[in-house]
Amino acid sequence: MSTLHTVNKSPFEKTDLSSCLAHARSGDGVLLIEDGVYGVLKGTRSADAIASAAAAGTVAIYVLAPDLAARGLSPNRLMDGIQSVDYAGFVDLAIKHDLTQAWL
Repeated sequence: MSTLHTVNKSPFEKTDLSSCLAHARSGDGVLLIEDGVYGVLKGTRSADAIASAAAAGTVAIYVLAPDLAARGLSPNRLMDGIQSVDYAGFVDLAIKHDLTQAWL
């Protein structure tokens, strides 16, 4: 069974992203939404943890494009290996995974 993990808090305020990555298993997806999108920007302190998870290839990392745009952030600032999705893509991810876990 796979899980879609959603993280909506900035990794600079909360530890939800690091906790999520520690619990994510092979086949899971991690979708960063709202202020969670700051976690997938190049050069941030969360970059190494995200890069390790993405490089392992067992956990897919996604970012919600409208939330990135709402914060004035360019997709060019995303780390390599991060997949950008729109709202329809969010729905597709929720359907694809057996469970959804919101990290609040």
